[in-house]
Amino acid sequence: MSVQSEIKKVTTHRLSEMKLRGEKIAMLTAYDYSMASLVDEAGIDVVLVGDSASNVMAGHETTLPITLDQMIYHGVSVVRAVKRALVVVDLPFGTYQGNSREALSSAIRIMKETAADAVKLEGGAEIIESVNRILSAGIPIMGHLGLMPQSIHKYGTYTVRAKEEAEAEKLISDARLLEEAGCFAIVLEKIPAKLGKIIADELKIPVIGIGAGGGVDGQVLVIHDLLGITQQFSPRFLRRYHNLAAEIKGAVGNYIQDVKTTDFPNEKEQY
Repeated sequence: MSVQSEIKKVTTHRLSEMKLRGEKIAMLTAYDYSMASLVDEAGIDVVLVGDSASNVMAGHETTLPITLDQMIYHGVSVVRAVKRALVVVDLPFGTYQGNSREALSSAIRIMKETAADAVKLEGGAEIIESVNRILSAGIPIMGHLGLMPQSIHKYGTYTVRAKEEAEAEKLISDARLLEEAGCFAIVLEKIPAKLGKIIADELKIPVIGIGAGGGVDGQVLVIHDLLGITQQFSPRFLRRYHNLAAEIKGAVGNYIQDVKTTDFPNEKEQY
């Protein structure tokens, strides 16, 4: 039997089982074939093709400019690389809010053209019609509550959400609503740790946190932030596991020096 055939694919059902037995879920973003291959081979449970590609891949200040076609491009590249992890693709801004027919059309395009496992949407009661329509087509949805980057112009700040009682109560209500609708998991972004634990304890579906404390069922980070490729972004929830920016610049600097001094290529590096 080949090694390939022994790989057990992560599914939405397996994530539910992980929550039941108290096994934490590890999730990271990836946007291209090479990075997705490495992340998957390392054993990550979920790969998110995030609309954060708008920031780290295209250099935009927000996630709003990225298009559905661009998300599909990134999704295709990632799915081609991943053998084990569950792959979730973000529905970008403007493709599901306020129009459930367009939402379904957008989700179908992602599923058909990328062969991803699920889609992710931001919002609760405001987008529940779109959630219901997408789920009715058999497309799995991961929800996203708390700080929702697609709504950044409404907030006007990237500060912690749901610190006040009214917003916290709405967040809990929205989380229940998404679970009842049939979402298989929810991401909670930048909320008080105590609130994150309350929601994770109440819901039967997995709750993945990014700045939501350690009481949730798993964690997600942007791969460029974790590896220290991006340096401008330093929220409290981010742990940098490497400083690749310095290593990459150092390697490129050495290459430039070797080219300038004719040390590269040497005789063994020529035909």
